[in-house]
Amino acid sequence: MGKRRGRNAFTLVELLVVIAIIGILIALLLPAVQAAREAARRMKCSNNLKQIGLALHNYELSYRTLPPGALVRQQPGGGLWTGYLGPHARILPFIEMNNVTDAMDVNTGYGDLVNTEAVGRVIPGFLCPSETNDEPLNHSKFGLIGGVNYGFCMGDWYVWNGFNSPCPPCRSAFGINFGRRWADFSDGVSNTLLASEVKNYQVTIRDCGSFSTINDPNNVPPPSADPLTVCPEYEGSGCTVFRNAHTQWAEMSVHHNGFTTAWPPNKVTPGGPGLSEPDVDVISARERLGGPTFAAITSRSYHPGGVQSLLGDGSVRFMSETMDGQIWRALGTVAGREVIPADNF
Repeated sequence: MGKRRGRNAFTLVELLVVIAIIGILIALLLPAVQAAREAARRMKCSNNLKQIGLALHNYELSYRTLPPGALVRQQPGGGLWTGYLGPHARILPFIEMNNVTDAMDVNTGYGDLVNTEAVGRVIPGFLCPSETNDEPLNHSKFGLIGGVNYGFCMGDWYVWNGFNSPCPPCRSAFGINFGRRWADFSDGVSNTLLASEVKNYQVTIRDCGSFSTINDPNNVPPPSADPLTVCPEYEGSGCTVFRNAHTQWAEMSVHHNGFTTAWPPNKVTPGGPGLSEPDVDVISARERLGGPTFAAITSRSYHPGGVQSLLGDGSVRFMSETMDGQIWRALGTVAGREVIPADNF
């Protein structure tokens, strides 16, 4: 009687079982791999903000003041002079980017010929690794310009009252035509926002001239208000729709180098019926045009659940998108005298 020949192949059923097991393992492991990658990106993002915080502290040690948000002056013969290089440009020497600083003149505008080569550089420390659209903007006038994912806190709704008199400074860490000293932070540096995340190529409604309902620095809407109700300009009527905010790290305007605490982190504010945009920011008049400037420039990120934010003591905290808007607003003031429980953010 001959020997039985052994099997040297899988049956179809066995093969299907193996494939199913592999599929289950992939389904179980893929979320873990994605979570690990996001955790690594989030840590890198946090380190970027810590470096910005260290740079700000070293800047303050050198100049006895934080950098101004922007400089805007009226010319004796009329018109405006704008030194519209923002804080990002001024802290470059303190993040080991002296080669870029050496190619710039911080006393001129970022669009001046002397600066066009420098502002086109992509500064890795200004970009979050989770940003999905980090390509430099190809500007029709200035060429390539590097983007930015970290904005400086420039107010709540109120950013600047232009040249109106009186012209109170904004309530935040950075503003127009002045630089803060640490002594100004009577709320405590650990309770005050310096910077937070923003997204490249954010759609922004701007150049509205003025808002129809928001024009008093001391009377701005609460963070719980309905955006379209308190600011009809969200419909875009009479304004310009700008699709390239936060794409120019050297530019001073709040919609490029800043954010405001008008709304809590990651709040979705769609355009009105006349504007089919899912999530927009809004600004009345740009600072470089003389203001007055009121703006809702929301801090946003690609990290699930919230944004990374830099506080005045140099620490970085993850701020939940579900946090109380009043707490977020309070963190945006340097001397608001608000009581902020530590477990609220």
